Amino acid sequence: MQRLRCLKSCWQSLRSSCEGAAKPARYYSNNPSSFGLLFDIDGVLVRGRTPIPAAKQCFRNLVDRNGKYKVPVVFVTNAGNCMRQTKAEHLSHLLEVEVSPDQVMLSHSPLRMFTQFHKMCVLVSGQGPVEEVAHNLGFEDVVTIDMLREAYPVLDVVDHSRRPKDSIPPTKGLQPIDAVILFGEPIRWETNLQLIIDVLLTNGDPGKSWTSTQFPHIPVLACNMDLLWMAEAKNPRFGHGMFLVCLESLYKKVTGYDLKYEALIGKPSVVTYNYAELLIRQQAEKLGWSTPVKTLYAIGDNPMADIYGANLYNRYLQASQRTKAKVKAKSGGGADPANEAVESQHKMTAAEMGGAAYGSEEDLPEGCRSILVCTGVYSRDQQELPSDPAQTVTEQRIFHGHRDFRFDPTLTQPSFVVQDVKEAVELVFQEEGWPLE
Repeated sequence: MQRLRCLKSCWQSLRSSCEGAAKPARYYSNNPSSFGLLFDIDGVLVRGRTPIPAAKQCFRNLVDRNGKYKVPVVFVTNAGNCMRQTKAEHLSHLLEVEVSPDQVMLSHSPLRMFTQFHKMCVLVSGQGPVEEVAHNLGFEDVVTIDMLREAYPVLDVVDHSRRPKDSIPPTKGLQPIDAVILFGEPIRWETNLQLIIDVLLTNGDPGKSWTSTQFPHIPVLACNMDLLWMAEAKNPRFGHGMFLVCLESLYKKVTGYDLKYEALIGKPSVVTYNYAELLIRQQAEKLGWSTPVKTLYAIGDNPMADIYGANLYNRYLQASQRTKAKVKAKSGGGADPANEAVESQHKMTAAEMGGAAYGSEEDLPEGCRSILVCTGVYSRDQQELPSDPAQTVTEQRIFHGHRDFRFDPTLTQPSFVVQDVKEAVELVFQEEGWPLE
């Protein structure tokens, strides 16, 4: 597969500034095989605020008597409504092991490498400390939905109790907005949908009149594409992916155009797994490993996010290996037509890559294997993965992935299906020939 052309400096910037962590060493371990674990959180370790019982037992086995992890561990979640420190503290409490912030990757974490937007005036949507999160990621000029409501008090009128009383307050006005950052599902969907559409149809100045001729619109970057996620309820809940569906549908209905994304970040995009792999390298270095991590194991509960994303990243890794082989073959005067055919068939779109720049691929692992647990979105009682990947899409089974991702049924097929996270970790250690005490 032909790799995306990009600026190497962006990837180097990511390596050096990856959420405040020190630059990792290049090599890691003397162990016969080295691997890393990527854990989804909701539906794998917790259901809402309740830990899944198998998770505590699993993590007791993953640390030694001193609480030090036996292998590199990174938590990769599509949640994005908090800071890494907060999520790390929450996980430490629930799992009863120490989890550091540099082991936590939220859906918005890769935005650190989108430095071309950091000096722009950006509108942020979501819940929680969105302004603080944006500043922490490097954005300097941040406007929240609440700030926009206050500046333009007549825009938000669905809830009658929030409409201006008596006289209409004067418009304060803000500087034009250059880009929109969607962190996660907001609390008041109607307010966020209305004001985001206002911004897109006025070229960033909602005090002006709408014009559908203003196309293409200002850049939109979205984190977390999960249509559904699992909390305490018996059935999945709407996620940020559902909010994106609403926004895309409204924009299309009003303008006749498709909403365009500058970047789609979070699982299942490749940039998310590239970033997670960098964090795994850093964890391996802290463990004193000296050989590269060869295999990643991604444990998740959502076939359309966790499994699809891990398999898509594995395809990216395999393409990288083929590219190296092709370069080597060309230097020797030969080439493999079969490899070129595979590359053409599996060439990834910009949306699948995540919209980010990539640099050196020399240190990438050899593969990423996906493990599906049955404690979250996926349940053997409700759905069974067909043995034939070509039969994945049926009248009862539709693609829950994002609009801009091509649906490849084979990417929803996990490497392994297990009951829970404890069984998943035991399987990994067995596969790698490591003792799990």
